[in-house]
Amino acid sequence: MTDVFARGTVSEEEIIRRAASVEANSEHPIARGIVQSAEERGIELLPLEDFRAIPGKGVEARIAGTPSLVVSPGYLSEAGIPVGDERVATAESQGKTGVFLLEDQKLLGALALADIIRDESRDAIARLKEMGLRCMMLTGDNRYVAGWVAGEFGLDDYFAEVLSHEKSKKIEEIQQQYRVAMVGDGINDAPALVQADVEIAIGAGTDVAVESADNVLVRSNPRDVVDIVLLSRKTYTKMLQNLLWATGYNTFAIPLAAGVAVSYGIVLTPAVGAVLMSLSTIIVAINARLLRLN
Repeated sequence: MTDVFARGTVSEEEIIRRAASVEANSEHPIARGIVQSAEERGIELLPLEDFRAIPGKGVEARIAGTPSLVVSPGYLSEAGIPVGDERVATAESQGKTGVFLLEDQKLLGALALADIIRDESRDAIARLKEMGLRCMMLTGDNRYVAGWVAGEFGLDDYFAEVLSHEKSKKIEEIQQQYRVAMVGDGINDAPALVQADVEIAIGAGTDVAVESADNVLVRSNPRDVVDIVLLSRKTYTKMLQNLLWATGYNTFAIPLAAGVAVSYGIVLTPAVGAVLMSLSTIIVAINARLLRLN
């Protein structure tokens, strides 16, 4: 659901049209929500020029040659542009995310979007917590939105109004206590992903920092994060099993091959040693392959 707050003579429909047009090329969830609102109302978008993202603050483009921006409250604060609309503050206090439409640095209006908790994200967090992992959220949203989302997920902690370039420092702080895996957007969250012990680039879902001693790679769905952690743990278990077998085998076979038990009539011939070596390799390979069945 999108609330629209127009200023001056600009209509709500025109606010959505311009905002959705600027956001059309963005992959951010807020952008997709605005574009979807325009589609639901049957609003035709306008052609763009010179689209570019403003990391952690919004996007901008030219509409009919005029610079148009859809930005966060942080951008307005830095630019010294007052909001002057209590309706926006009220919407944000209700857990909605507010963004603002500017044209030539003039504030035309605002849009407030209610966050929708995706089932797959909720399930992923629940499963990670069942596995004994601490889940935290780093977000640029205001504290009301962040608090509501954290409560819905049952997160262990959250950090609100954190810009993209600030997330890496926050990850560094968390690393003072935990080993951290960062799940985030591969573009806006790139510095934080690099800072984390484990990088998980994801195309959708809520960003979370997960206390983990597992190494994981890259996937594209919140539920895949759980699968990655599970796979890494099972792989580590298999490594220990195979190491134990190989160490135990060599501890037993090498002394026998060296003749330490000759006085007892036990001799490990080269032929038998070769068979045992091959058998050891086969057992390790089969045990590794069993990982596919888990």
